[in-house]
Formats: sequence, structure tokens, C-alpha cells
Amino acid sequence: MAGGEGSRLRPLTINRPKPMVAIVNKPCLGHIFDLVKRHGFTEAVVTLQYLANVIQDSFGNGTAIGLPISYSVEESPLGTGGSVRQVLDRLDETFIVISGDALTDIDLSAVVRFHKEKKAIATLTLYRVPNPLEYGVVITESDGKIKQFLEKPSWGEVFSDTINTGIYVLEPEALRRFEKGQNFDFSKDLFPQLLSEGAPIYGYIADGYWTDVGNIGEYMRANHDVLQGKVRTEPIGDEIRLGVFVDGDVEIDRTAVIEGPVYIGKGTKIGQKARIVGPTTIRSYGVVDANASIDRSIVWRNSYIGDYSEVHGSIVGRQCSLKSRVILEEGSVIGDHSVVGEGARVRSGVKVWPDKQIEAGAVLSSSLIWGSQGRRALFGRFGVTGLVNIDLTAQFAARLGAAWGSSMAQGSTVTMNRDQHRASRMLKRSLMGGLVGTGVHVADLLEVPIPLGRFHTRRTQAVGGTHIRISPFDDRVVDIKFYDAEALDIGKALERRIEQSFFREDFRSVTVTDIGRIANATRVGEAYAEAYLALIKRRREIEEAQFKIVVNYSQGTSSLYLPQLLEELGVDVIAINATVSETVGRSFEMFQSQMRELAAITATLHAHFGVTIDAGGEKVFLVDERGRVIHDLAFLAVMTRLVIADQPGATVSVPVYAPQVLERLAEEAGGRVQRARASAEALMQIAQRDTPALVADGRGGFIWPSFHAAFDGLLTVAKLLELLSLAKRPLSSFVDAAPEFHMARLKVDCPWEDKGRVMRLLAEEPRTAATKQVDGVKHVYDGEWVLVLPESDAPRFDVWAEARSEGKAWELVQGYAQRLETLRQGAA
Repeated sequence: MAGGEGSRLRPLTINRPKPMVAIVNKPCLGHIFDLVKRHGFTEAVVTLQYLANVIQDSFGNGTAIGLPISYSVEESPLGTGGSVRQVLDRLDETFIVISGDALTDIDLSAVVRFHKEKKAIATLTLYRVPNPLEYGVVITESDGKIKQFLEKPSWGEVFSDTINTGIYVLEPEALRRFEKGQNFDFSKDLFPQLLSEGAPIYGYIADGYWTDVGNIGEYMRANHDVLQGKVRTEPIGDEIRLGVFVDGDVEIDRTAVIEGPVYIGKGTKIGQKARIVGPTTIRSYGVVDANASIDRSIVWRNSYIGDYSEVHGSIVGRQCSLKSRVILEEGSVIGDHSVVGEGARVRSGVKVWPDKQIEAGAVLSSSLIWGSQGRRALFGRFGVTGLVNIDLTAQFAARLGAAWGSSMAQGSTVTMNRDQHRASRMLKRSLMGGLVGTGVHVADLLEVPIPLGRFHTRRTQAVGGTHIRISPFDDRVVDIKFYDAEALDIGKALERRIEQSFFREDFRSVTVTDIGRIANATRVGEAYAEAYLALIKRRREIEEAQFKIVVNYSQGTSSLYLPQLLEELGVDVIAINATVSETVGRSFEMFQSQMRELAAITATLHAHFGVTIDAGGEKVFLVDERGRVIHDLAFLAVMTRLVIADQPGATVSVPVYAPQVLERLAEEAGGRVQRARASAEALMQIAQRDTPALVADGRGGFIWPSFHAAFDGLLTVAKLLELLSLAKRPLSSFVDAAPEFHMARLKVDCPWEDKGRVMRLLAEEPRTAATKQVDGVKHVYDGEWVLVLPESDAPRFDVWAEARSEGKAWELVQGYAQRLETLRQGAA
């Protein structure tokens, strides 16, 4: 299969399909042809799509490499399975499917033997990798029979590091379940169908070397691995000195210093006092001039490196010219046929598209003309996040807006909203500029709390929205949160589309008459207030209770809306930190200090309770009338009881790490608890899909699905008032009556490359099979439990435990921290 476009390898794949990107001495596809010949295969069929003629022109009918080759070109994408189904008439016996854009030396003969021994209809070649997130994870029985597929899982779903390599041994009958010309995928369609039918489908866990040459970093590593002998290939050249391989005649000045491993292609000239340090590849007919220095780099055919130039950990494309004293910093990429002028400097991670010219003496600190800044992924737990004016610049935001706009139909409308910080304003305007350039209209909400922004997006039937804020955890960081037409956080599929457009620089550009319009949104606060007050059915009871509460607004925009809403409900409010200010980020110590201050004020003024609303308006943190700070999980228990008492038989959805006493409490009150994955996205999706009475994250966030499927701190205050007015009891009485539980939480560092293996080893323990795996790996011990959750955007695990005492809970998490370290060291 050689139809790959290789968008993440751009600019290397602008002029060639991904399988034709050279790894040391030949294209990746050439190494695959060597492999299949080595294992006795006598014929190859190559499926093509992107720049098909490049492969056909290079390999022809296969005579030159001693392997008969025929081709099948897809006019439109048919999926991995559909492309092979097109050529089924040429496959009348057991055959192997292999990708032309992954480098491997896996023993194909052993895979075929395994397949035939098992009398399988399909055998998948599996491989263990450190980070399985970007691959399809496959779980097998002890005899190799496949029992489960996980297609590109989240970290919480990673129960194994055994992934699908895309190398399959198949019987022709396997493909006859689909019609010729039908679009289908091996991993998403065919294999799950075979599994559901009970067909003999097996997984062979292979040794050896395998890597998907999917991005610039992996491409560099694949080249280095070949040079260092980590992958078995055909000889790459003659070893003229230790670690120095040449292919044909080369000219190396006697004063040049070469430290292997280094590959030098035929016709290459190395000048006086040049210095080349491996692992480095210099392909055919290159020129490295006097006193030039190249280390850990790749230089493609017919390229010139000028005198005194320095190339550090970089890639130079085909027929490029680097003039005198050019410096390429780590991770930079120069596209084919480009010229870098004398004394120019290309900064780290900058990519230059083909056919560009950089002026002499220029310092290029951003990609030319467009380009990513080397980020592997845009989205994390809190949207697109980064340091202001370092990771997230105005230019970055404009490109992000263009990528987002390009994922929508021209003429669509989105909402845009921000907090009160000037950095958020800067990035919002840049994002807006990128959007309207793609023909998308913007309804500008200016500055409103996040719940109001989400509510307006859904009410006006916009196709999506965004909120830009200073992170509540670090005032140097900005979060750009995206949501869809239902005002939910956008899903992984849309995230990937935006990322693909961003990294490929594939932006829609419209004519001047089609540029999007920007207009201030109308009735944002009024419409929210009408729906908010309509939801509160017991306004008379609230008024009769004559509530007095203390509200800490955290200097956020909630102070512009909540006072009027509470006034409508007849609530006496003592406000603190109610002035909207740029100081919205706060440390944990500052938060604790503010909670102690809130507790003191609440008790002194004999208020019914005190509440802190976070700056975005999503979360609440409570103190009772006696001045006690209520732990988030304890307050969740209180709210569970109050909600079910008000709605007998109701369901409350909570994350997997919430205390198990909630089930008993809900059952006693006549309701039930539903466990959900821990991410905010998963909780909002459950709120939208299942509409339980309440969804909570156990960290101050509450969703009221009857209103909207988003965290809403403003509404939570009113719902608490309503529930307390119904109960006619103070908040402290519910805190006192809440069942006792003891929990501990510990964050355990683990390098990215070990996380997948550690999760697999933990999930393979017999105790794991006895528990329902909703998110992460959970082990239960006679009513006590430990949950290991891998964090999605950090190299560490979140370990939770609940036990009969606080000491035992800490003993459990610390014991599992040690176990994780032992598994990590064993895996390494």
C-alpha cells in the first residue's frame, strides 16, 4: 500500500508521495521491496493514489530490482481495505499486505508460518511501542487469537502497548465480505466484522524493528537507526573506514574529518577541513565545501553546503543551495530547490517549503511561507494551550483561525468570547482575522463567562464557538477552548481535521466579496437570564428562605451577570473580589487563602453559605454557614443526596475516581450513580446523550443537563439555593450527614516512552479482569480500590485510592507508585 500523502512530513512530501521519501540510500518503499524479496515473495501489487506517477516512473515493472510489479491507482479514496479489494482478482492464494511508508525488518516468513499454523483467515502483525496513542491497539488471548481492537485510544483506554503495524497475512476470502469499489478500512471495518463473526483472526507479536515514518522526528530517527545498524537492510555501501559508508566513487579531501556513522552517496565531494559527524546522510552528487560542518543531519541529492556553513540536526532537500556561512539550527527543514543566502540563519524547527529563496543575512524565525512551529499536536486537555507570545503568538492564532475556518462550510457563523486579559484580546483578534479570511462569520460576545458563551452558541445555532482565557493555573499561559454546535468540547475527529489543516497549511482563501463578517452578538445576557430563571421552579420558596450568601467572584466576568440573577431570586449577596481584573490566574496557595477568607467572612456575617466561582464561571467551591471549607468530593456527595431527594429515581453521573460511597448514598435515596470517563469532554457527552439529573466532575464542576450540557457555576449556585429551600435545612446538616470516606491521590512521573508498556503490564494482571474498566486501570481490594489514570498531556500517572482510613488510602497510592516504578524499570 503506497498511496500515502504524508502531510505530517511536509515539506518533504510536497513533490513526492510518502513512500518515496529516502531513508539513507533509497526510498522507504525500496527498503520494503528488499524485505519482501528477502523472504521469498515473487510478485508485488502496489496500490497508489497521491502522485502515483512518481512511484511508477521510479520502479517501473520491477525488472531493475528483480521483483515483478503491477499497479492499481485509486481514482478516489477507497480506504485501506477497499484499495486492496480492487486487486482481489490478482490474489488467488495467501497474500501479505504491507505499508510502503513504514520501515521494518520484521520476519515476514515467521508471520506467514504462524498464520498457516493457526489456519487463520487473517493474521495481524503486532508490535510493542512506547506510545500507542497514534496507533490501533490490539489485545490478544495467550494463543494469539484477537479478542479486542482499540482504534487510536485515549490514554485512559490504553490497556496494552501492542499495536497494529498494518502488516497483514490474509486469505482472499476475507475480502469477499465487501464489494469491489466499496470504501472500507481493514482496522475499522473488516477486522471487527471478522471478530464479530468468530472467524479465526490472530495477532502475531513480532520482534525486530518497525517504525511508522509519520513525521519529521520519526523520519530522522529512521535514518539514524539504519546508519547505526538498528534495522536490518541490504548493504548501504562500502565501509571505507569505521562507520563511514560510501556508494560508488566519492571525493573526500584528506583534511576533512568524518566521524561515523555516515553515509556518502556516489559523486559527492567533501572539501578541505569539512567536518561531518554522524549519524549523517549525504546523498548522491552533493557538495560539502571547505570548513563546512554537518552533524546529525540528512542532505538529499544534488545539494550544496557552502563554505563555513553549519548544519545541525537538520534536513536539506533535493537540489538545494546553502551559500557561505549559513547556519541551520536544530530541527529545521529546507524544501527542494530552495536557496539560502550567504550568512542567513534558519532558526530551530523552522520549515521552508520548496522553491523558496532566503535573502543573504536573513534570520528566519518562522516558516516560509507558512509552516508549523514543530508542534506534534495542537490540542490538549484544555484546548490549544501555550505560553503567551512564545507558544501562542498573534501569527500562530491567525493560522489556527484559518485552520478552524477551513474545517467549516463557507458562510458559517461561529461565536467568539474571551476573558478580560489583554493577552486574550490579542489572540482573539488574531484568531478572528484568520477565521473571516476563510469566509466564516463571527458573532463577537466580547467578555462573558464560559457558560454564557456556550449557551449563546447553542441558542443561536452557530456551528461552533471558542473562548480564550488566561489559564486558571498559570497566568503566563492561555487556553483556547473550542466547542461545537451543541456547545460541547469538540471531538477528536474535528481536532484532527483542524490539526491536519494547520500543519499542512491547507487553508481556504476567499475573494474579497466573500470575506466573513464580524458583528457584536445581541441579547447574550438577557437570553441566558430568561432561560436561567425559567429553570428555577421554586422561586417563591427561595424568596421565603431569605438567603444571605457570600460570593467570591475571583475577579471574573461572572460578577457582571450573577448579581442580577440572584437579585431576581430575592437573595442577599455579599460580594468579594467582584471587580473584573486582569489578575485571573492564581496559585493553589492563593486559592486556599481565599477559601479561608471566604469561610471567615461567611461565619462572621452568619450567611447561609459562601461560594467561590472560578474566573471562567464554570466551577464552584463551597463553605458552609459554620465556616467550614467543604472538600470538593464531599460537596459532590451532598449534591448527589439533594438532587435525588428532589427527583426520586434520578441518575447522577460522576467520574471514575469519585468515592464509592456515592453508590450507597444514591441507593438509599432511591436513585443511582453512573460512572464515566474522567475527561470534561466525556462528561459533557454523557450529559448530552443520557441527560441524567446531574453530572459532576468531583472538582467543583457541575452540569445540569436539563438546561445545557456544559459546566455552569452560575446555575449551580441557584440550584443549590433551590434544593436547600426545599429541604429547609442548613447546608452544614448535609455536610455532617454525608457518609465518611477516605481518599488519597498521587501523581507519579513516567516517561512518555514507558507509559504504554506500564499500562499493558498493569492491565495484564488478573485483578484487572475482575473489574469494569471504564477509564484507566482499577483494582478492587475487599471494598477498597486503586485507580491508575494516565494523563493525556503529561508524562505521568494520576493514582487514586479509597480505603477505610486515610492512612490506608495513602498506603495504597504510595504502594502503587512504587509498583508503577517497578513495572517501568522492568519494561525498560
